[in-house]
Amino acid sequence: MALRNATCAVIGAGDFIGSAIARRFAREGYTIVAGRRTAEKLEQLKAEIEAEGGRCIARGLDARKEDEVAAFLKEADAHAPLEICIFNPGANVQFPITETTERVFRKVWEMACYGGFLAGREAAKLMLARGRGTILFTGATASLRGGIGYAAFSSAKAGLRNLAQSMARELGPKNIHVAHLIIDAGVDTAFVRERIRARGGEEALSRLEPDQLMHPESVAEAYWYLHGQARDAWTFELDLRPYTEKW
Repeated sequence: MALRNATCAVIGAGDFIGSAIARRFAREGYTIVAGRRTAEKLEQLKAEIEAEGGRCIARGLDARKEDEVAAFLKEADAHAPLEICIFNPGANVQFPITETTERVFRKVWEMACYGGFLAGREAAKLMLARGRGTILFTGATASLRGGIGYAAFSSAKAGLRNLAQSMARELGPKNIHVAHLIIDAGVDTAFVRERIRARGGEEALSRLEPDQLMHPESVAEAYWYLHGQARDAWTFELDLRPYTEKW
């Protein structure tokens, strides 16, 4: 592949959606700077990208720490101009409200909302200097409505959505595309399949229809699509769901 003089930073480059996004942008020639809590867990992603001729820098990162986020994005920008920043940490927990501790609520908010503020602000600082860029935030069903047991997660995700909207209004006229993606379904991962099994047994798994769960690669295509939009028709919010999903 032909490498571009541009960087895509993925904060929350987990094993599924985050890694799929990183691979998708790497195939387009972007240098990938991938961050997650444990750097060692990024070794496979780095190896996959480099095996295809791409470039990937893997870093341990706590997205809740201001100094770490700032240093991470500055490093990304030093390798090549930061063109895309994707905020994708997971923070999905479920507890009855009376069992939701102060620590759980605060940690989920820090990861899903506060971390998005840090990433968005620091990315904007770098992009404004050049007058261009794309900042994408991963949302969820909980971004739009609260569900039973999801007080912490839904409040954090709703906050992230409003943060993204405020940034889009402010930065759009400055040629920085800010968008929010609502992932309104289960993603086809071992974790999701185990939750289905726990709730309904093997029979529930056997009833899954083809493509009823989202494939990470399909989700990644939506991120690439948003980045490539012409600025006379930018999308702020894109919701994704399988054909079987009730909404």
